[in-house]
Amino acid sequence: MSAPSDRLYSSTHEWHKKDGEIVTIGLTRFAVDALTDVTYVEMKPAGTAVKPGETVGEVESVKTTSDVYSAVSGQITQVNEDLEGNPGLLNEDPYAHWLVKVRASDLSGLSRCVDAATYEREHAV
Repeated sequence: MSAPSDRLYSSTHEWHKKDGEIVTIGLTRFAVDALTDVTYVEMKPAGTAVKPGETVGEVESVKTTSDVYSAVSGQITQVNEDLEGNPGLLNEDPYAHWLVKVRASDLSGLSRCVDAATYEREHAV
């Protein structure tokens, strides 16, 4: 599964899709494959302020627990509640199932992210 070209990718394996001032954050296929079977998703609640490099939540699998990071500053506006009841959706297609949406107050952290072609080349996905 190729990384969609309509988003940017962080070195910590999150994808960030910008739509105006809203940035949607999810996990890459590389991250989900490394985790193996995702069994639990817990994101910080809407209203939480975040900065680049701060966690927005965590994902657990049969293998480990992994933090999920934001590349932007802002406030979480929405959490994907579908994943709370069915975290396995991430295993099926991590690009179709986002984790949180952030109303960005500073997008400069996205400059440290890479496009899909670069991400795939660096991670041989």
